[in-house]
Amino acid sequence: MMRPILLLAVLALPLPAMASSFAGSSAGSASGASSAGSSSSDDDKIVLDAREDAAAFVASDGAIRGARFEAALLHVREQDAAQRQASDMAVAKALLAR
Repeated sequence: MMRPILLLAVLALPLPAMASSFAGSSAGSASGASSAGSSSSDDDKIVLDAREDAAAFVASDGAIRGARFEAALLHVREQDAAQRQASDMAVAKALLAR
């Protein structure tokens, strides 16, 4: 008797997480938001997602280079001419300062 209840409890746990994830992703597309162009909120997301990797890069004196940090480096340098000449460490510190 206890096993079926336990099984149901375990199977029911991920459902709220999936439902909230679906609701969050479908609400953005239903609101008319478009990904046709780069917006400042997209830029902010790229930078915010890279902050943890940038912190690891700075803390390790450049030894740890995460994928999100690499993506942010490319993105920031495409958007900001002054950052094209800056070192990776300077860009990482700038990302952390935002």
